[in-house]
Amino acid sequence: MNITIVGPGAIGSLWACKLHQAGHNVSLCSRSTNKHLSIKLDNHPEISFHNNDVQRLQQTDILLITVKSWQVESALLPLLDKIDSKTILLFMHNGMGAVDDLNSQISHFPIVLATTTHGALKPYVQCVLHTGKGQTQIGAYNDLGQQCSFLADVFNHALPSTVWNSDINTALWNKLAINCAINPLTALHQCKNGALAQPQFQIEIQEVVTELVQVMKANHIQADEKSLLNTIYNVINATAENYSSMHQDIHHKRNSEIDFITGFLIKAAAKHHIELPKNHALYQSIKQIEQCW
Repeated sequence: MNITIVGPGAIGSLWACKLHQAGHNVSLCSRSTNKHLSIKLDNHPEISFHNNDVQRLQQTDILLITVKSWQVESALLPLLDKIDSKTILLFMHNGMGAVDDLNSQISHFPIVLATTTHGALKPYVQCVLHTGKGQTQIGAYNDLGQQCSFLADVFNHALPSTVWNSDINTALWNKLAINCAINPLTALHQCKNGALAQPQFQIEIQEVVTELVQVMKANHIQADEKSLLNTIYNVINATAENYSSMHQDIHHKRNSEIDFITGFLIKAAAKHHIELPKNHALYQSIKQIEQCW
């Protein structure tokens, strides 16, 4: 298949290489003005990809959007008049709400959402490391997207395991919950994920989860506080040596995805008149740091 990756960051670069290795025609769309970009995955040879090639965009079957959630609109809108109306838009980024904001402008495309627990790190521009194996879940956002369940096989062949989830919204909420607990705390304390297993973070994580469960239940998402806590601590331990994406953003003085993680949670809570003192405090702390740059 012809696949274009919009935003070859860590996860985008990982999928670009894996899909290329699986035999697909992969090209990139990025901020770089170079006609070709090379990416080296782990110890494999460098792969050269076409970059910002309009002809390849016109022929693309799948547009895989892996930019940060706050970049989705600015990255995608300039491409819409260059792609076919049958092109599948597949969004894979942290947080929620970015696609909702664009729905009226992209609803005529098949839209699919994805969430992944694979770990990836770009130590420098032309290199990506696959730092942790995980699972990818894909599911439909709109009716046209319901016809795209074959994507699970395409992506599973390139990087297992990938599954089709007919209830992708629940999967995204659960990923959001994990991000709400881990990302702001690791960013504020500038620590690896594993540090959150220490006793001094227990009360904060508990407070975050208690508030999360209230909002999830109000949005008809099945949630159990004890089970969610266990899931979060399992992720903390499994990714103990990893730095969260928000940690990296704050460390490098880049805009984080806080508005689409904790910010999305706060907006969802407000619709049901639910107060979130702990999550709101974490949100404000991250925003204050960002405003100092």
